Amino acid sequence: MLRTPLLAAARSTACRRLVERTPVTRSLVDRFVAGSTQEQALPKVAELTRDRYVTLDHLGEDTTDAAQAQATVGAYTRLLAALDEQGLAGRAEVSVKLSAVGQFLPADGEKIALENARDICRAAEAAGTTVTLDMEDHTTVDSTLSILRDLRVDFPWVGAVLQAYLHRTEADCRDLSGAGSRVRICKGAYDEPASVAYQDKAEVDKAYVRCLKILMAGEGYPMVASHDPRMVAIAQRLAATAGRSEEEYEHQMLYGIRDNEQVRLAAEGKRMRVYVPYGDEWYGYFMRRLAERPANMMFFARSLITRG
Repeated sequence: MLRTPLLAAARSTACRRLVERTPVTRSLVDRFVAGSTQEQALPKVAELTRDRYVTLDHLGEDTTDAAQAQATVGAYTRLLAALDEQGLAGRAEVSVKLSAVGQFLPADGEKIALENARDICRAAEAAGTTVTLDMEDHTTVDSTLSILRDLRVDFPWVGAVLQAYLHRTEADCRDLSGAGSRVRICKGAYDEPASVAYQDKAEVDKAYVRCLKILMAGEGYPMVASHDPRMVAIAQRLAATAGRSEEEYEHQMLYGIRDNEQVRLAAEGKRMRVYVPYGDEWYGYFMRRLAERPANMMFFARSLITRG
């Protein structure tokens, strides 16, 4: 019941000002965000990569300012150089939202986003790691997949993200299940209309399993983004049925969510990757995490009630 208003709040400037001014918010955000700066985030990445893998997201999205898009590219290139210098690139990659690097610019946005993404991919290649293109709401899917195809001409290792709750995603899974294709499959975190997305949780779960079956049976590299114990177990069964080794797929979970389960999976020899966001533009990300899981909202409410 809270999901729709929370996602609406994620787009509200007034709500953003209120949340950012609430003293307790910073401690809550620290649960889900690794820091406001690269320097704050990297020690946490170093700790995580002792037993897990990481993908780093420099927070920011929906920019309509070319200078801001270029600043985001600079942040990623500096981050990738730092991962290389600190010996972390072997276990840490980056995730990029194309709307943060120019996709929504009023003139030639898609072309600018492609060129900016190319610069990030070149920096990743130099560091010896990879890039995954995050997926946003359904209006961006065609543009994002078009840019992905262009990038993969020179950087075939660029990863894609697909969202199981969209009706179209099974077909996209088939298109992207070829050899060498890295695909993160998640359930989806945006408030989408019934015309394009399943609304019922049970239907979303069924769609997620159908997508998993396609990816596990394909020739690519599935990245199973789920905190749901049932989906984690199903993914492992499907991987075994497809004859996949532990190196031929991975689990992914968000920073600050189900930490003990992350450690357990890594200890069992599973490839476990943590999605680690950092940066000042944390508000939209934080609100979507609250909307995704009731447990996150309960954590927020308890903190407000018990503060001081």
